[in-house]
Amino acid sequence: MHQIGPHDLAERLGDDSRAAPLLLDVREPWEFQFCHIEGSVEMPMGSVPERHAELDRDREVVVICHHGGRSAQVCMFLEHQGFTNVINLAGGVAGWAAQVDPRMPRY
Repeated sequence: MHQIGPHDLAERLGDDSRAAPLLLDVREPWEFQFCHIEGSVEMPMGSVPERHAELDRDREVVVICHHGGRSAQVCMFLEHQGFTNVINLAGGVAGWAAQVDPRMPRY
């Protein structure tokens, strides 16, 4: 499984020469409402098995959760479904808040 750190993702999102990845946030709705990375799409982990067909298999997908554990599991699931370009955000939104956006609420 591929991983990306918060700083590298921030750089990647700022690179206008490349298509932006889909930011797939797999946390629970209350977590997403509390804080999320701008532009993220909400798809709680429990709904991914029935909703993964909504995702573009050809697009780069960065999977996000609170610390990186749930998103790693979703990455493995998507890879087993034939997705070839999924990346786990190491450290999740907690890492993003600590390293990239200190204004982001933390929980």
